[in-house]
Amino acid sequence: MRSVADAKRPAVVRVLVYSSDSDTRSQVMLALGRRPHPDLPPIEYLEVATGPVVIEKMDAAVVDLAILDGESAPTGGMGLAKQLKDEIADCPPIVVLTGRPDDAWLANWSRAEAAVSHPIDPIRLTEAVLGVLRNRIAA
Repeated sequence: MRSVADAKRPAVVRVLVYSSDSDTRSQVMLALGRRPHPDLPPIEYLEVATGPVVIEKMDAAVVDLAILDGESAPTGGMGLAKQLKDEIADCPPIVVLTGRPDDAWLANWSRAEAAVSHPIDPIRLTEAVLGVLRNRIAA
């Protein structure tokens, strides 16, 4: 029998993965997998390669979490995160991928909920995403 909490839980979590590099998008999705934790619903990925499409998808409110690559060109993920947080009321949580651990201050400036540095570490990325998603689903 399903509990009230189960009835409120979404069937899937829609995660936008933005990077101008298809290998980075693949690494993120491989690191997280389809279901990173049994307490969370499965993940449905939306791969995006350009900044304008990120804005379009976020404006359409079809995303539960965005993972934005700060090393993307020509539009970097941290600048996009800042723009999204400034322009979208009730913006979904954002995890940014930084070029190095010392760039965490930039992620803070961008108002992202979490930051993980390149190269993609599956454990660190999963921990960051789980923390953000648990807070989002609990709310």
